[in-house]
Amino acid sequence: MNGTSTEEISISASDGFGLEGTLFRGAGSGPLVLICGATAVPRGYYRNFAETLVAEHGFKAVLTFDYRGTGGYRNTSLSDRAIRMRDWALLDIPSAFDYLKAIAPEHEIVGIGQSYGSQTLGLSGRADQYSRFVMLAPMTGYWRNFNGGWKEWLRIRVVGMPVASLIGHLPESFGLGSRLPGGVFLEWGRWCLKPEYFFDDKTLNAPAMSAAVKTPIFAISAEDDNWGTPASENALLKYYPNANIKRWRIDPREAGHPVGHLGFFRSRFKDTLWPVAIAWLKQGDYVAA
Repeated sequence: MNGTSTEEISISASDGFGLEGTLFRGAGSGPLVLICGATAVPRGYYRNFAETLVAEHGFKAVLTFDYRGTGGYRNTSLSDRAIRMRDWALLDIPSAFDYLKAIAPEHEIVGIGQSYGSQTLGLSGRADQYSRFVMLAPMTGYWRNFNGGWKEWLRIRVVGMPVASLIGHLPESFGLGSRLPGGVFLEWGRWCLKPEYFFDDKTLNAPAMSAAVKTPIFAISAEDDNWGTPASENALLKYYPNANIKRWRIDPREAGHPVGHLGFFRSRFKDTLWPVAIAWLKQGDYVAA
């Protein structure tokens, strides 16, 4: 791709933990973009979208990264049992943001968060530095808000948490995506049992941090997402009362294919769904699909 480059990088989190990332650079002057992925989804999943932003839409740079304990990299400075899900929000995302910002300190930065990545906007402590933020499949993890909630409760409480506790991690065979550190899954599992998810966790300051966010938010969800139901989406977005929020709920029949919880970034949607999010990221334009 003319005028673009891709570089595999290492990011040092504020506690010294090393993170793996991919930096996509373009020749354009559009915004810098940080993509905060979903739980157990490796950064490579976002590659085609990132390349499209820099090669075809004039974005200056895009950074994707793997949360600690995920992806192909294994840092032995912390055991799987010691890594917590909150570390992704409080340590990894801010460090990735700061790395990207250092590329062009005065340049505009926009963000994308999918699923867990959308939940962390307030917790990350960087919300006020984004010009705009897209939440894809925004939701909390409270199990009663899911379609088929009892099935998910059994997977989390009866299967996942005991396995993570026993062997120290959750294997790929569990079906979430990549391997997960045990400490991450156990904390996530405890949050999923709370009606207000991590907003109920008194060791976090999530309600206040989210209420302070004034960054414009574009919340994109799909009607065939069994986790990101309207109840799940509302359970998250209600904690952002001071942000200007626009919503788009995708009808998979109009999209031409199932979208589900994670499908938005599949290349089949490059000419249908992607342009709506890209236009908003680039200059805040919202045109209904």
